[in-house]
Amino acid sequence: MEYFGHVIDGQEVASVDGATMPSVDPYTREPWATVALGGAEDAARAVAAARAAFDSGPWPRMGFEKRQAILHRLADLMEEHADELALADTHDMGKPITQARHDVARSVWNFRFFADHARMTSSEAYPMDSGHHAFTQYDPAGVVVAISPWNFPLMLSTWKVAPALAWGNTVVLKPAEDTPVSVTILARLAVEAGFPPGVLNVVHGYGPDSVGSALTANPDVDRITFTGESGTGKIIAAAASRNLVPVSLELGGKGANIVFDDADLDNAVHWAIESIFRNAGQVCLAGSRLYLQRGIHDEFMARYTAAAEALVVGDPKDPATQFSAALASEEHFRKVTAFLDEASLGGGRVVTGGRFTDDRSDGWGVRPTIVADAPEDARVVREEIFGPVVVATPFDTEDEVVALANDTRYGLNAMVFTENLSTAHRVSGRLKAGTVWVNCFFIRDLRAPFGGVGDSGVGREGGTFSREFFTEPKAVVMQITR
Repeated sequence: MEYFGHVIDGQEVASVDGATMPSVDPYTREPWATVALGGAEDAARAVAAARAAFDSGPWPRMGFEKRQAILHRLADLMEEHADELALADTHDMGKPITQARHDVARSVWNFRFFADHARMTSSEAYPMDSGHHAFTQYDPAGVVVAISPWNFPLMLSTWKVAPALAWGNTVVLKPAEDTPVSVTILARLAVEAGFPPGVLNVVHGYGPDSVGSALTANPDVDRITFTGESGTGKIIAAAASRNLVPVSLELGGKGANIVFDDADLDNAVHWAIESIFRNAGQVCLAGSRLYLQRGIHDEFMARYTAAAEALVVGDPKDPATQFSAALASEEHFRKVTAFLDEASLGGGRVVTGGRFTDDRSDGWGVRPTIVADAPEDARVVREEIFGPVVVATPFDTEDEVVALANDTRYGLNAMVFTENLSTAHRVSGRLKAGTVWVNCFFIRDLRAPFGGVGDSGVGREGGTFSREFFTEPKAVVMQITR
């Protein structure tokens, strides 16, 4: 098995104590790589390297044009190694290879977009009547700790790393312990692309009492960006507050997908499938609460159930596979299946899906699952499952469905399907969510703000919103008359 170490100060290194951990392929349920298992000392080494690179290295001082060229060179190398990067995520978390290739393309675009955005974005000028002139300067914040999740290992890592680097910061990236390989390859490519030592560091390990807690408590860290579970986000925010370190937290979700009577049903069914069964529902943006206006409820459910059952299920390494026969890990499989017991369903019924009962019955797979007739207080309705389980509920009026959609502690995203422009605008405006997709899902413009409200997080990233987080805006006031 290939070994993947930490990448610290431009070198791939073992843990200080030599510890390692296996990376397990959830489809075969066998280790496929060996990875360095770090601890507090490895985290400290990574932060020290990033600190030195920021305080005395060339990266923050080389200017936007030179950084832009290096970031594009990294993007070029990622395209050259696209198959290797995609297969790493497929091995690590069971993502279908066609979806993993899409994630690599999105990751490349993250670097290209932010490399260009940082160079081309203008700052503000404030002409004054008093013989003075004021303007804003955006200086890099310093050392950024980025903690990324296991569901989109490469794509969500680059979403954090690319803007941080483009604005002149140095980075310590901790990937999820279950999916460490693709970002290690990324760090190797960064060295090849000409990144100065210490600019991009990757350190592997666990969260509590390990690398994660050591990074978030380190006083030499200037920013922390985290994507993951809401409870973990609260712990990170508490740790960061002790050093007054700003945090950006993109956390859980329980997205509402609202389909009105006048919706284009072919389009609505297509996106309803994508929004909960893509990546086996292991998506914070998943449309896990499906609200169907009563006039189309029965027809929609018939089409939706047929479409879910028609998904090609199989080996995630097979390009024909649309839905992986394995969730990301045994631990996660047990969490998801616990939501299908009688107590969690609260009287609801499984229309289709559930655990595999064929030759994969001993594996970590859950079929595309549709639940109906579950009351609003059932666990399956209230809590984030993070798996391929959707709850379908009928509604009658706009006011009723808006109240149902907003009746959650989360507020990351929602979807609205209607052919009525007024309904689309009115309902989108009433929903408590960071993103509302109308007649689509998962379409992104990297200039737009991304984040949520409530237990879905704190802050926004994307475009100038990423600039605000990863820089220290400075007001410069100059006297121009004497």
